[in-house]
Amino acid sequence: MTETSKQSPLPQTEAIVADILASIDREREREIIARRFGLFERKETLEQIGELLSITRERVRQLEKAVIARLKAAAEAGELQHIDTFEEHISGVLQTKGGLMRIANLTEQLGIAESRLEQARLAFIAQLCPKLVVVDEDDNHYLSVASEKIYDGHVRDMVSKVVEAVREQGEPSKIEVIADKSGIGDIAQSEALARASKQLATLHGLWGLVKWPVVNPKNIRDKIYVILKEHGKHMHFNDIAGAIKDSSFKRKDVTTQAIHNELIKDKRFVLVGRGIYALKEWGYEKGTVADIISEILRKEGKALHRDEIVKRVLKSRYVKETTILLNLQGKTQFKRVAKATYELDETATA
Repeated sequence: MTETSKQSPLPQTEAIVADILASIDREREREIIARRFGLFERKETLEQIGELLSITRERVRQLEKAVIARLKAAAEAGELQHIDTFEEHISGVLQTKGGLMRIANLTEQLGIAESRLEQARLAFIAQLCPKLVVVDEDDNHYLSVASEKIYDGHVRDMVSKVVEAVREQGEPSKIEVIADKSGIGDIAQSEALARASKQLATLHGLWGLVKWPVVNPKNIRDKIYVILKEHGKHMHFNDIAGAIKDSSFKRKDVTTQAIHNELIKDKRFVLVGRGIYALKEWGYEKGTVADIISEILRKEGKALHRDEIVKRVLKSRYVKETTILLNLQGKTQFKRVAKATYELDETATA
């Protein structure tokens, strides 16, 4: 049994919001708060509300600020019904989640319907709770709720530390590494901060920048990249297709042909055998077996025994030895200079 399940039942957000609005004397002010926070419908801008009420956007902003200040004071004085109970429930969940959670996740934890309306109501109520702080949504942050006791108004600064630690790390890393590098130390807190950032993403226990496909695959090519990266070695395109279908990716129902087409077009993938692909970053280069042999001999600058050639080719191509030997014997650019020993004849054509 969890800590929150031992508490008194959580009041319905709709009922709490209704009680809070009823405590506001003036109808115009109730209208402003309901519309600004999207308590019954979508959120509206200062301009939209001002036009509706025939007042300036600045006057709307002033009234909103004044009403919220009065409501916060009333909540702190214990004059708003259900606020203490609601704050207790939220604080109990936050305590187990690093003291910070996105509103979208918090509604689920509290057993509240996962809708934008319920999220808006929850954020509004949390904003009035003395021991909580709401992190408004912007380009870099998700709408979140934090424990004021833990963060003391420094949520955004701490999120920035985590993001910078990931950026400096330069590659997807476990949260333990990021917690240490950011200087925050606490693993649960570091993960909570990472989840509040729109600049970060996670996949299979690794955190990275949202633009890194290995933690945030957005299309078929990115998903192929993740599958190969995790597998750690070459795969047949049929096996890649199967791995994607068995994965936790969203929109994973793609055809084998579509996957094969993307493998051919993307420069990150190299054909290393019959239908077999690997990542270019592993040191593989595009080209036929003959191209690979030519490059090996060119770099060596002298003749090599066929066994050595076979050994080197197999490092970059997943083919049969006989295929390599047939290329050595059948291509005119390879000249045998001694028993089972070949050099590159630059003057010859394949």
